[in-house]
Amino acid sequence: MKLYYSPLACSLADHIALREAGVQFALERVDLKTKQLTSGGDFSLVTTKGYVPALVLGDGQVLTENIAVLDWIAAEYPDLGVATPLGRTRVLEALTYISTEVHRAFKPMWHAGAETEKAKARQTIARQLQYFADGLTTDYLFGETPSVADFYLFVMLLWAVRFEVRVPEVLGQLRDRLAARPAVVASMRYEGLI
Repeated sequence: MKLYYSPLACSLADHIALREAGVQFALERVDLKTKQLTSGGDFSLVTTKGYVPALVLGDGQVLTENIAVLDWIAAEYPDLGVATPLGRTRVLEALTYISTEVHRAFKPMWHAGAETEKAKARQTIARQLQYFADGLTTDYLFGETPSVADFYLFVMLLWAVRFEVRVPEVLGQLRDRLAARPAVVASMRYEGLI
């Protein structure tokens, strides 16, 4: 299995999840501007979508899209999912909200938006993050152990720090709890983020 990633991109969530699962996997860094791999290859030969994550499974199949990759990881490694009747659905609900609302709202920050667009995005993201803060009653989104949704939210919380987005205190605490986990430390160190 091989994960294609770019440092601090949303693929960091997949990187963390795979380390948390304790599975053996390879990593390959992608330059998202040039689509070149660290090994010198062309990322467009892995996926024509041109963005990360891309996870190549042992049989050669390629999974793309963060929700799909994280859902596959949680299905393969159930400790990273939620074992209740609606568990998978609730994790997918959280992943979808993070991807389609929170992640998307960061676009002006990453793509040289005007300052007025960035200010509006900060307000939008803060409001969206409040949704998770209001529902957080345990150490992690769905209980006392993290799920793949926590790892994706963690990346968004790192982006919030980078782009000076106000984060509710309870989510800052969640970010700090996750940042202390060995799999998170190892993933961030590998990607050159710490």
